[in-house]
Amino acid sequence: MPPLSPVYLLRKLLGNERWRQHHVRASVWAALGLILVMLVGSWIIVPFEAPAPRATITSFPLALWWSVETATTVGYGDLYPVTTAGRVIAGIVMLVGISVFSIVTASLATWFVGSAAHRARQVARAVEHAGARGRADADQELRALHARFDRLEDLIGGEGGAGPGVRR
Repeated sequence: MPPLSPVYLLRKLLGNERWRQHHVRASVWAALGLILVMLVGSWIIVPFEAPAPRATITSFPLALWWSVETATTVGYGDLYPVTTAGRVIAGIVMLVGISVFSIVTASLATWFVGSAAHRARQVARAVEHAGARGRADADQELRALHARFDRLEDLIGGEGGAGPGVRR
């Protein structure tokens, strides 16, 4: 499957460890709740709006389109409730839509920040490991230098002593 197909992306999401985390589940449940509210709101609003004078929402398909516009806060102005009950339903659909998009946005932000934090922890561990390895290498090199200097001192006659051919 191509990497941008919806099925591929859904499999990646569901197969990912992050699926088990609360914010992803909350986003999915909120989106399902929004779909339910849009369907129920569309179904309920038609009987209130259809008989009203100057009504623009007169059928379920129009009501469904209206609920999508309202939940996403697009509101083209082509469909709008004219009754009080319709406006209450519109308010509920708007609040649920805004809330769900906020939850999904927060979930995505959490995922991006979590990924960046995970990479930062990996880099920090690598730097710490490299630093420890560098200190160990430096200690080993220092010991080797001390051993060489000790041998040189032994060759020239020991500590503080005059070696052969050296005059005092």
